[in-house]
Amino acid sequence: MEIGAKINRIKSCPSTNDIAKELALSGEEEGTVVISDEQTKGRGMKGRKWYSARKKGIYLSVILRPPHSNISLLPLAAGLAVADAIFDSVGLRIKLRWPNDLIWGGKKLGGILCETGFSGDRINYAILGIGLNLNHGRDDFPDEIRHQATSLKLISKEDMDEDSVLKNLWPALNHWYGRFLKNEKDRIISHFQENSNLPLGKKVTLITESGEISGIYRGIHSQGGLILESRGERKPFFSAEIKTKKK
Repeated sequence: MEIGAKINRIKSCPSTNDIAKELALSGEEEGTVVISDEQTKGRGMKGRKWYSARKKGIYLSVILRPPHSNISLLPLAAGLAVADAIFDSVGLRIKLRWPNDLIWGGKKLGGILCETGFSGDRINYAILGIGLNLNHGRDDFPDEIRHQATSLKLISKEDMDEDSVLKNLWPALNHWYGRFLKNEKDRIISHFQENSNLPLGKKVTLITESGEISGIYRGIHSQGGLILESRGERKPFFSAEIKTKKK
């Protein structure tokens, strides 16, 4: 079943990823979407809270059942899909920040959260969560993130129509998920680099589980990691994040 062919719309929930996980465990089909007007306990990368103001953004999760367990390129492919949908909807070409942020003018516009479940060493499901700020005004963001978050309304100075964005999102997700299923790694990586906010050769600092490490950005690894050259050695990082400057 194609992504978006079946949509479960709800008014409120703690997290659409959690609802989608329950549905996946009960045997719900691949491509099924859960979308909510708000999330009371939305989350982002590394368990951070994702602020989900009621009817201000798109908060959704997609049930996927990929045939192979190497899904590290899936968040990158999803980011490309959301970027394409935004361009088709409002004509803005946003940037992507590895591994899962949607960026405009250095501020966060949205994010991707991919969570998986396994049966032994075989993947049972992948839940692709997408959060996109649509109609937030500056005061709709909490004080602690107001300086680093933005919305399509703040960027375009126009109210956004959620349905028109979703109408463009479903074919974009199906396109890029299809590329992922065909194992078109080079295509996904090259397009991600074209849309990245980080140019090749730029000095960057990564926050890793063992601390911070600085070096030169050398691209995206074939399995989705960020390649960093430090002290003459190139190494891919998979669970790190890019350190951003505080404003």
